[in-house]
Amino acid sequence: MSIFGTMGFEQDTVLVPPWLEQLLHTPFFSVCRIHADAARSECNMYCLDCHGDAFCFYCRSSRHKDHQVIQIRRSSYHDVVRVAEIQKVLNISGVQTYVINSARVLFLNVRPQPKSGKGVAHICEICGRSLLDPFRFCSLGCKLEGIKKNGDASFALDGRNEELTMDNSRGSVSSRQQEEGLREGSTQDMYPATPPPPASNARRRKGIPHRAPFAS
Repeated sequence: MSIFGTMGFEQDTVLVPPWLEQLLHTPFFSVCRIHADAARSECNMYCLDCHGDAFCFYCRSSRHKDHQVIQIRRSSYHDVVRVAEIQKVLNISGVQTYVINSARVLFLNVRPQPKSGKGVAHICEICGRSLLDPFRFCSLGCKLEGIKKNGDASFALDGRNEELTMDNSRGSVSSRQQEEGLREGSTQDMYPATPPPPASNARRRKGIPHRAPFAS
């Protein structure tokens, strides 16, 4: 059984599609050199057919119109992809997902964190990160490492994605709220939001007094 190969007639023997490692090593959210002055110039798109660099919304329309393209999003400085998009091309079973702004997403790569303390019920098999639910991996990158190390998982589509989505929907909302602050978005998530101005202690000025009308 081969780990890497072309997804085609040998799909059931291929554990990892040829574009996945390039995706995981691609830097996103830089400004497009061609459309730098445009409103949507951030490079947050990736083409599964070309296996090249990230590109922006306008490059997709002109250069990748008929290609398989996924959009990368950013949450707490880390790259994520929507489950609805990635599950069409990858078997994501075993990977922890999260709900961000009503959209289910998963992380592309491992996120550094302190070692899990005692009492943690679920941890990633590769990096040891604590997980909210009983899954094997925290990200696509850790699942890839697990396949290379043990060969007992696969990214080949086999119908398990639908079952995974149903199982995840039963997850505890309160446990998700305990996870670090996650936000869907683009490059604006790289910067903290501007705090509201402090409330003024000054007393409000009263309105202009009006004299009572003269009696007739």
